Amino acid sequence: MPASKVVLDGEDMRRKLTRIAHEIVENGGEPEQLALVGIHTRGAVLAARLRELLAELHDIEVPLGDLDIAFYRDDVTLRGGVPVVHSTHLDFDIDGRTIVIVDDVMYTGRTVRAAIEALFDYGRPARVQLAVLADRGHRELPLRPDYVGKNLPTARGERVNVQVSEIDGEDSVTIAERPHDAERSPQPEVPLS
Repeated sequence: MPASKVVLDGEDMRRKLTRIAHEIVENGGEPEQLALVGIHTRGAVLAARLRELLAELHDIEVPLGDLDIAFYRDDVTLRGGVPVVHSTHLDFDIDGRTIVIVDDVMYTGRTVRAAIEALFDYGRPARVQLAVLADRGHRELPLRPDYVGKNLPTARGERVNVQVSEIDGEDSVTIAERPHDAERSPQPEVPLS
């Protein structure tokens, strides 16, 4: 396993999410029209944390949902194996709302494109915004996040790994060299999160 460098620890992650929560209140429009939707898997965990922070810091209760994008990905046939499929939970009407899609890492933009496509199968939001814990660059589509915890300039040969205590037992963001035996396909190998 290649050596990795910790770029955010648990406390850093909380500070970044707290700042994003404040920015969402400042720029998200009417609080009663706001909703958070996390992309499975770690984006859904981060969306839940943002919801808690909005309630704690601003006394705002916002609907929370999560999206599975497994079959909306443009690389589903290139990834090999069977896609990991989760349930989508959108137990509220998204029409006319400001939806903040939440993900852990933004890379090429293809995951976000898939999430937007999936979201619009459930209705027509007034506005869609994007919050990410880390933006590593290397965009292949003309998309950019509205809220960023940390910009992480990376090389294509590096991998950004986000761990959350709910799934991994600890909170951290690390950068590691991609193993040499893991040849890259034309599309990036990104966990369905």
